Amino acid sequence: MNIITSEKLPAPGGHYSHGVVSGHLLFVSGQLPFSPASSTFPEGIEAQFNQAMANVEAVLQAAHCSLANLVNVQIFITDVQHWPLVNARYAALMGRHRPARAIIPCGELHHGALVEITAVAEIQQP
Repeated sequence: MNIITSEKLPAPGGHYSHGVVSGHLLFVSGQLPFSPASSTFPEGIEAQFNQAMANVEAVLQAAHCSLANLVNVQIFITDVQHWPLVNARYAALMGRHRPARAIIPCGELHHGALVEITAVAEIQQP
């Protein structure tokens, strides 16, 4: 097991790592939409989704991966009404790449976030 820490993100606020590599897989811990520059959330679901995905991407990059390496994505949202917008933004970001995915309405999230994203990526071996 190899711990992955992104220097682009704040240190984890709990007992977890940004990511963990096990075998050929990178497991990305749930990423809230914290802006690394301000340690606050942007306003609105679209901006929060974009920031949370940028945070996922920062963990991927720390492990020498990209969005193209994703094999599974779980997106937790506070309200099912956010589903259409999140789905559209996700589709625009991912393009033709279609990893397994779930958008899960879950009610309240930590710190009042509107979205949290966790993911699994496959690490390409040289």
